Amino acid sequence: MAPKKAKRRQQQGEGGSSNVFSMFEQSQIQEYKEAFTIIDQNRDGIISKDDLRDVLATMGQLNVKNEELEAMVKEASGPINFTVFLTMFGEKLKGADPEDVIVSAFKVLDPEGTGSIKKEFLEELLTTQCDRFTPEEMTNLWAAFPPDVAGNVDYKNICYVITHGEDKEE
Repeated sequence: MAPKKAKRRQQQGEGGSSNVFSMFEQSQIQEYKEAFTIIDQNRDGIISKDDLRDVLATMGQLNVKNEELEAMVKEASGPINFTVFLTMFGEKLKGADPEDVIVSAFKVLDPEGTGSIKKEFLEELLTTQCDRFTPEEMTNLWAAFPPDVAGNVDYKNICYVITHGEDKEE
């Protein structure tokens, strides 16, 4: 446990005095920094409405309303520098369960322990139970996590992305 604490102190010292840097591994901080740099289109160190508009335009979203951009910027307590950006992600992830807990929940649906479940079964659950997914959310899910040729979905990869925010490099 001591090496972990030392590593956290080192990360904290490298990133500034904010406790938010201790919430992430160094590799995650670097990935968030790269994302921040991409979004900060004018390279002034602050993500503004114009930065958001420009980056969304590069992704093909050309008709974003000014009110939507203002709502995004207002999610932060002030100007969105990198520390605030990282804090916002930390707050969003705070409520997420650890990866092993999420995997265990999926394992209930996988009695054979294959690491995957049928697309149709998962889609039925997600569209008929609790907080139901919309057709658009299902389309986005399958775009992000396409089933294999047999119609199976790798739920361990989904769990990894939920908790780490990126695809596993296999």
